[in-house]
This record gives sequence, C-alpha cells and structure tokens, in this order.
Amino acid sequence: MKATTGRLFNHLDRREIERDIGAELQFHLDLLTQEYLQRSMSLEEARDAALKQFGNVEQIKDRCVEISKRRHPLVMALKCLLSILFVTGAMVRIVGWDFHISRCGDLLMAVSILSWALLCVRLNPSRFFPQHDTSFTLKLTDQDSFAVYDQKKRSPVERVISR
Repeated sequence: MKATTGRLFNHLDRREIERDIGAELQFHLDLLTQEYLQRSMSLEEARDAALKQFGNVEQIKDRCVEISKRRHPLVMALKCLLSILFVTGAMVRIVGWDFHISRCGDLLMAVSILSWALLCVRLNPSRFFPQHDTSFTLKLTDQDSFAVYDQKKRSPVERVISR
C-alpha cells in the first residue's frame, strides 16, 4: 500500500517528471544528431543542426511537464470530486427548504469553483501568468522617446500644482 501511494505521489513530483522527460528529449536529440551524422556532418555541426531543428528544449520540457501533471490519475480524481461537490451544492441549493440549508449549497458550490480554479492555476501557471520576454529592453535614458517636461521646463507634478 505504501509503495502504491508512493508511486502515485511520485508522479506529481516535478523533478521526477522533468528527469523522465529530459531523458526522452535527450533520446530524440541523439536520434536527430545521428541522422545528421549520417549526412556526413561533423559532430558539432550535427548537434547544432539537431538543436536548431528541435527548438527550445527547456520550453518543450516545461510544456511536457505541465501536460503530464494535468493527466495524472490523482488530478483527474480530484477534478471529478470537485465536479460532484458542485453538483451536490447545486442540488442542495435547489431542493433546500430552509435558508440555512440553501446557504450550505452555496458554500459547497463556491468551495468547488474556487478549488477548481486554484487547481487549474497550480497545474498550468504559464496559461494564466505568461513568461516575461527578456529579449526586449526598454531604454529609459533616451530623452527623445518621451517628453516629461513642457516648454517651460516644468515637471508633470509642477504643472498640476500650478493649475
């Protein structure tokens, strides 16, 4: 029993998933490198060509980790439980004859909706919080790009005060 639960929760461990997916991606990169080596390229050229064709390995690995965590049996069971909790809350709300009982139905529905949202954000954060693009740099020292002062050399704060 302990080994079974250990295996179930081990699949949710991001490091374990990353190791497995990293090994799989490395295998595919090695196959592409072998293919380029058969085309009489040098080892360095073959690796570069394989990486260029394959794309951003880290981005692919992160996406694969997200997908594998989303399809885990425990996650699917939790989603099913939250759906049942929502339906139960809706039924209690509809059938509830007393004010306090109908409020319990509202509470069940709210807990299930918020838990579902938290689960979605937790399993797929890049969908809700996009990664920042670090290739674009904003230069704040360029005075021609924006005008802070007007013709009288007043700052925006001085302009508001003088009105």
